[in-house]
Amino acid sequence: MEMTSTIEATDKTAARGNIRVAVVAWLLVSVYYFYQYSLRSAPALMVPQLSEAFGVSAFGVASIVGLFYYGYSPFSLVAGAGMDRLGPRKLIPFAALAVGIGSLLFATGNPTVASFGRFIQGAGGVFALVGAIYIASKNFPANQAATLIGATQMFGMAGGSAGQFVVGPLIAGGLAWYTFWNGMGVIALVLGVVLFFLLPSQEKKATGGDGGMKTVIAGFKRVFSNPQSIYCGLIAGLLFIPTTIFDMVWGVRFLQEAHGIGYSESVFRSATVPFGWIIGCPLLGFISDKIGRRKPVIMGGAFVLGVCLLWILFGVPGVFPPYMLGLIAGIASGAAMIPYTVIKEANPPELGGTATGVVNFINFTFSALLGPVFGWLLQKVAGGKTFGLDDYQTAFSPLLIGVGIAIVLTVILKETGPGKSPGVEAEA
Repeated sequence: MEMTSTIEATDKTAARGNIRVAVVAWLLVSVYYFYQYSLRSAPALMVPQLSEAFGVSAFGVASIVGLFYYGYSPFSLVAGAGMDRLGPRKLIPFAALAVGIGSLLFATGNPTVASFGRFIQGAGGVFALVGAIYIASKNFPANQAATLIGATQMFGMAGGSAGQFVVGPLIAGGLAWYTFWNGMGVIALVLGVVLFFLLPSQEKKATGGDGGMKTVIAGFKRVFSNPQSIYCGLIAGLLFIPTTIFDMVWGVRFLQEAHGIGYSESVFRSATVPFGWIIGCPLLGFISDKIGRRKPVIMGGAFVLGVCLLWILFGVPGVFPPYMLGLIAGIASGAAMIPYTVIKEANPPELGGTATGVVNFINFTFSALLGPVFGWLLQKVAGGKTFGLDDYQTAFSPLLIGVGIAIVLTVILKETGPGKSPGVEAEA
């Protein structure tokens, strides 16, 4: 009896030790995600400077900046499959080094070199989100999944908000744009070294087995052939693009050109959207875990986002306090992270990293493909003149249709939360 008690005590101590290691690992990768998101959002605050340095129009700058998603989206698949087979420590530090190199290349001012630099910023940056979600889902209880994934995105959006609240005043205060990018490049290189030495090694492959590429391809086939995976990616993508394209690329210029608001004030108002995500991601994830359902929270968040977006584009200015709409839109947008939980619940647990990679791939393919489209549409509507409110309304009103489609897809999506009814479980 005494021996049994000793063994149980030892097991509990080991379990607590494993949890502490997992918490540290998750926090480290989440800090990297914070950094990556600040890098992602920063270009919106220096469009005139980048336009002058690269010798291109605002549309040209948007196209170069948008190359981030051309790296981010396809490398989501690489990151997901890599996490399942190799684990975070063998991948994430080198991804951070790649982001640092990409930042230094962007600082050269050469549009071709900067374009490649922006691409590898995205390719390396995606390992932050996929890695943090992988660590959280592998080491913590399933009934905390949505909360932890929301908390992971909270770190990212905190970086996005910092990339606006902090970088905006620095640029307005005279900091050279290339100084910023060189500095961020050095930070990433240091971060890569820190991650290499502090992330714990993975004892064994999550997939167990040595099937090589056949195993990887089989995993992708299984996840992609599940309709629920596709719905999750589409819903997340449609709820993300109001932030990734409208706010983070065009938000500051929209407020300046459509409403005549000064640069500094526009920066702060635009930054309320990612700040809202900081609140919304963990909050909506916690609510979803608490009620044991995913679909009601996604639909509720999408509806509120649609209403806010409608008012931002077409509403009468001055009715609401200056920062209110952006903040509420950001909080509601946190619902876009719940499909990251759903896809993991709808697929085998040994394919957790692959599932995260797939939903991220579909999600940010929207940003990669539609970013230049919205920029082109805005230019076409404006017809060569300075962008005005009517131009922004026409160019970005399709975002409202996208939110509506996301709500319809959520109705079709099968409930996977722990509180689903037996009838729903039988359907799945």
